[in-house]
Amino acid sequence: MAAIITNKFRIHNSEQFYESFSEASPNIYYMMIGRPQAWATSTDGQGRSINEGSDSSPPTPVDNIQTEFYAFDDALAAKKIASSDVSYVIPRRTWTYGTVYDYYRHDYSSSNTSTSGASNLYDATFYVVTSGYNVYKCLFNNNGGASIVEPSGTGNTPITTGDDYIWKYMYTLSATQRINFLSTDFMAVSTNSTVQSAATDGELDIITVTSGGSSFTDGTHTSIPIRGDGSSGVCSVVVSSGIITSATVTTKGSGYRFAYITDADINSAGGGSGSGSNLSVIIPPKGGHGSNAEKELGAHFVMVNTNFAAGESNDFTTENDFRRVALLRDPNSGGSAASASTLRGTKAILMSSSSGTFTKDEKITQTTTGAVGKVVEWDSTNKILYYIQTRFANEGIDSNGNLTAFSGTNTVTGASSSATGTPSTSTSTVNSASFTSGYSASEIDADTGDILYIENRAPITRAADQTENVKLIVEF
Repeated sequence: MAAIITNKFRIHNSEQFYESFSEASPNIYYMMIGRPQAWATSTDGQGRSINEGSDSSPPTPVDNIQTEFYAFDDALAAKKIASSDVSYVIPRRTWTYGTVYDYYRHDYSSSNTSTSGASNLYDATFYVVTSGYNVYKCLFNNNGGASIVEPSGTGNTPITTGDDYIWKYMYTLSATQRINFLSTDFMAVSTNSTVQSAATDGELDIITVTSGGSSFTDGTHTSIPIRGDGSSGVCSVVVSSGIITSATVTTKGSGYRFAYITDADINSAGGGSGSGSNLSVIIPPKGGHGSNAEKELGAHFVMVNTNFAAGESNDFTTENDFRRVALLRDPNSGGSAASASTLRGTKAILMSSSSGTFTKDEKITQTTTGAVGKVVEWDSTNKILYYIQTRFANEGIDSNGNLTAFSGTNTVTGASSSATGTPSTSTSTVNSASFTSGYSASEIDADTGDILYIENRAPITRAADQTENVKLIVEF
């Protein structure tokens, strides 16, 4: 049985994802960073060697439950994503002098491809963004000619440039869209309300000549009706040497879902006794050009834009790097649905006394309990040791192959620095972290919610005067 999943299904899925950030009962999403330790070969609790690549060649994430669990082990922090941090986007196509652009057609297929060879509309290069950040849809490309005049203007009627391209103004990228949702490869898409209100469903603009036929009377012939299921459409044709060379819509009409022009009507309008013409009337999208820019331009992409500014509520360390970015949906924090704007992913110990300086990424152990961890940051001012415990040896697994929690007032020792610290018995809040008997759990409850996206990468170094910007594009 022959079947397809249509492009509209892809757009439907992008709509559902986009709307899930702001609907009446929205999902709660966080962008999570993690993996402060270098990518390297590790050993699990059973002594098995696991190759995790290297910092110069990070491993490709595996889509399984284990990978999701591991992402929580070395989480550093997470930032809540607001609905204003999300936008529909489309591939960025910047107008460039001398480029041959495709034009909008309703009937591209494998047997009727665009000028560039695309077999469907959304793969065709039929829109551009200009130097003024205006976005235009190409309605006609001068029969495959090069575009040498950059379109301009924001009117509601199609714009014909000096190179005989015809463009339809769609919208302008706002300053906010340019800052948050414009990248080298993608740009925001949104419907301009003024353009939308001026759109007419089934209004015709373009007729192309597939075959000019023969034996028509030379000249310009007007008042030729456009047949189909719409009304009031009228066109004219130009004939040279008995062949129709061009056709122009003179009355746009409305309501068309299919349309055609007959040789008989051309002949009745003074065309003589010609035959064999094939004029393609281009049918606009539902609602008319500009009525829904997202659907018209193929917005089956959603961009999530997140900034990590310095320490962010003391939850984001600036003393260590990270190698993983993950999109987390509906996690818990402290046993309840997470809602805070930022969440600390590391565990922490408040020391009552210490000697020496713990160094980042070194192994730490605790006497008596045998607990093992890896230092993320040592806050010498507040005497707070931030750490992670993963399911690997030298990072969280003890000598018995167990992941044992740090507890009590037993001494914690750094393996390479030889620094020591005695955990406090205090129950207090220090530097935005809540401690109970000297210990503070991660604010991200392990293995809760769903990780929808994981990216492993080379180390990203953080600093107190630095902001990292993550633009995640989800394609449906």
